Amino acid sequence: MQSCESNRHEWNEFVAAHPYGDVLQCWEWGELKSRTGWEPLHFCVRRDDRLVATALVLKRPLPHTRRSLFYCPRGPLVDPTVPEALSELVACIRQGAREHGGIALKTDPAVPASEQSFAAALRQCGFAAPRAAGHGFGATQPRSVMKVDISRDEDALLASFHSKWRYNVRLAARKGVTVTTEVSPAAMDAFYDVLQVTAERDGFRVRARSYFQDLLERILQRGLGTLFLARAGEAVASGAIAFALGRQCWYVYGASDNEHRNLMPNHLMQWEMMRWAKAQGCTVYDMRGVSPEVEGEPTEPHIAGLNRFKRGFGAEYVEYLGDWDLVFSPLWYALFERLLPVVRQLKSRGRQEHKSPEGD
Repeated sequence: MQSCESNRHEWNEFVAAHPYGDVLQCWEWGELKSRTGWEPLHFCVRRDDRLVATALVLKRPLPHTRRSLFYCPRGPLVDPTVPEALSELVACIRQGAREHGGIALKTDPAVPASEQSFAAALRQCGFAAPRAAGHGFGATQPRSVMKVDISRDEDALLASFHSKWRYNVRLAARKGVTVTTEVSPAAMDAFYDVLQVTAERDGFRVRARSYFQDLLERILQRGLGTLFLARAGEAVASGAIAFALGRQCWYVYGASDNEHRNLMPNHLMQWEMMRWAKAQGCTVYDMRGVSPEVEGEPTEPHIAGLNRFKRGFGAEYVEYLGDWDLVFSPLWYALFERLLPVVRQLKSRGRQEHKSPEGD
């Protein structure tokens, strides 16, 4: 069948319990992305009236055609005890592609590269790695991340930090930096203001303010995360957004102003984020994207600082299986591949010419 007969609660419970589940596969993520031009489609497989495989697929229409692209962020998810359900799930998605004019499905599962059995299962279902590096919708997730085991008690967790990082955490507290969790529109506006400062300083673009207010309403205010603000006196020195689901917490967005960086607010904020995650019952704190590493050394010098910063908190490097494409229409897919570099060049030129926040 094309869609899944399920409800929000049942769906999210399955995602939360899955060893590789991710907030980007929860029901609410589809609702959020529906505000940015994507249409959420839900596919699933059942055994004995219980879910054994799910896929939140986001559909993006191709302009001036009856075709569309499919994207399954951090999925699909298959019960490890029912591995054969993957082929049934893919059959459902293929049927959905016929109904919606889908030319290809892109996935980027949060499955470690060491799990080659899942890679083999994907290949058996017709998936293949993209032919061009970085090929995709421009919305795929990082392949290389860093994670912290936060199952230890707080003393042991803090002791696992690099000594300089522990010093900076305590320094920020001594200097009067405070960290709060807030999920109000005013707090999100304060975070967004600091995010714009960060974007200007570091030379990247951010989504429109309305996107972050939608994220607040659709994700954070529904109990799937929170917003952190670190203050030096009355001034917001830094901020961050974290998602949480099941045993995992994800550090998704971070920002800092230019005036209070010497107070080390980010170090204290990361510590408080881990403490918050532990209080939610999480055992893994995912610090998200970093440079790929070879023999422990970053291979992308321009973001190598991310690796050093995150490793200072005792984070361990994890590499996922990467991007996978399932092609439904080879002709349209080939055309898409040829046009994609042109689209990227135009987007890159736009980023150089315009510094305003980017909307969807």
